[in-house]
Amino acid sequence: MPSLKDKSIVITGAAGGIGAAIAKALAADGARITVADLSEAAARTVAGEITAAGGTAIAVAVDVRQRAQVRALIDQAVAAHGRLDVLFNNAGVAQTRPFLDITEEDWRFVTDVNALGVLIGMQEAIKTFKTQGGGGKIVNTASIAAKQGYEPLAHYCASKFAVVALTQAAARAFGKEQITVNAFCPGVVATDMWKTIDKGFRDSGLTSHDNEAFDTFAAGAVLGRPSTPADLVGVARFLASSASDFMTGQSLLVDGGMVFT
Repeated sequence: MPSLKDKSIVITGAAGGIGAAIAKALAADGARITVADLSEAAARTVAGEITAAGGTAIAVAVDVRQRAQVRALIDQAVAAHGRLDVLFNNAGVAQTRPFLDITEEDWRFVTDVNALGVLIGMQEAIKTFKTQGGGGKIVNTASIAAKQGYEPLAHYCASKFAVVALTQAAARAFGKEQITVNAFCPGVVATDMWKTIDKGFRDSGLTSHDNEAFDTFAAGAVLGRPSTPADLVGVARFLASSASDFMTGQSLLVDGGMVFT
């Protein structure tokens, strides 16, 4: 795998789960990490763990729905690390609602973070790539829910389908400037987000005990187990590195064989 040494990488939603695993792994590869999260305290914890292990990281609080905060995040990353090379749009939320119970407020909550937040992040990163003379990488966290609709996760699925659409559109728009835009699509990952989803299934009366939804979905993986955040590290390394330079507009399934396309 080509080196990530001294690459400046911003990762949103990096205080836990997939984001934290990616941040620590890429820092171990020599990248300079900006750990961004809604919780500054949680971001500082992850950044502190990276620096304690000999890596380079700063922590920044950001609400990805707020353009001014995203702009400030990228500016802080450039000030600290000299430039921006890669943006991981990883921040996301999940919510479980029966289809007929989804409200306008529910829709806006989920799509504002998962879709609007990705759009804003991409726009502000691309502006920076252009001022640097072109070139750069964007990696978006999508989901198996970007490939198939699941009830009662319709609005979550819609938001992740939007991530794939934004990925493809930006790839077409900026490819000639050597800006690549790709996504990866996790399946059932043992994170706090899946705890939220599982609770929603129970609260909706669709399951009766803890982890039932998680176990049921995970049983669909042909590799025979749910994934962990560490399972996403390899594809993150690939998409952040020059190994993926001739790849853009793609959404890679990394789900243990839950969805075949």
